[in-house]
Amino acid sequence: MLFCRQPTRSVGAERPEYGPPHSSTQKVPLLIMASLTELRYVVAVARERHFGRAAARCFVSQPTLSVGVKRLEDSLGVQIFERASRSEVQVTPEGRGIVEQAERVLAEMERLEELAHSRRDPLAAPLRVGLIHTVGPYLLPRLIGRLHELAPRMSIEITEGMTADLAEQLERGELDVVVLSLPFDAPGMIIEPVYREPFMVAVPARHPLSAQEMVEPDQLAEHDLLLLGRGHCFRDQVLGVCPRCNDGRTFGRLQRTLEGGSLETMRMMVASGAGITVLPCASTEGGEAAGTRALVRYLPFGRDVPTRDIALASRKRFTRPRAVEVLARSIRETLPACCEPLSRE
Repeated sequence: MLFCRQPTRSVGAERPEYGPPHSSTQKVPLLIMASLTELRYVVAVARERHFGRAAARCFVSQPTLSVGVKRLEDSLGVQIFERASRSEVQVTPEGRGIVEQAERVLAEMERLEELAHSRRDPLAAPLRVGLIHTVGPYLLPRLIGRLHELAPRMSIEITEGMTADLAEQLERGELDVVVLSLPFDAPGMIIEPVYREPFMVAVPARHPLSAQEMVEPDQLAEHDLLLLGRGHCFRDQVLGVCPRCNDGRTFGRLQRTLEGGSLETMRMMVASGAGITVLPCASTEGGEAAGTRALVRYLPFGRDVPTRDIALASRKRFTRPRAVEVLARSIRETLPACCEPLSRE
């Protein structure tokens, strides 16, 4: 998260205009000329590839942001951006290193703020939590109340997304901790498994499989199997349960056209009779609309029940490990009955 603030003026002697030194021996330090605000503007433009969107992200007008970027370019004597089209800008080869360094400077400044918070009370500052789409809606309603009991002064800022996007935000310091599905490995990260979650098969109430007490993995390939879109780790895990389902020759029409939906979309399609799907068990324990409850039946797998392990990922340098510990405890203490808590290794 970029904390874009309005620049402040120092009290005292007037700062000279940006430009060349007054003499060949006099040099104005670049750190004086490059304010943190200007660095935030540059990083925002680099990430958004658009001045208007970057300005909105920094809560300033586009002219204000453009002037700040131009001021930094002039003070460094380097063009950081060039206009690739009428609607998009790109970072110049010379500007890439400057953007990377600006990100490091801002990350270190944020680390200073974290250090200050942790010295006072690690549970008194907001905790920025990222969750994958197939976990957040089913974990948060149970979790928030218990977390508030354990850390009433620690608010939670929630971001949902794909694993790859959340991992990138975690690495950049925009998130403090991410709740994701294993396997996951990244340098400089602490991975703490928190619970194991079995999979269930959701079938229409009048589907032939609904007469069974359980489902075998190979049976999934014999029916229209509804899948999440590419990029969702849960999709890959489901295909891992049924290797035959990964064979394009077995895909039904619906398997191709419904990619990209959410778990709730899959559930609604099952209720309508469009096919079957696999869901994490936490998503099957209440919370669904009353109108569809009688239209879907949830069946366990018969043997070698597939599961996924959910873990917390945080940076090793994160200065508030106590906040992560409290989050992990809150999750373990509020799991649905179908999930198994995992101890920290």
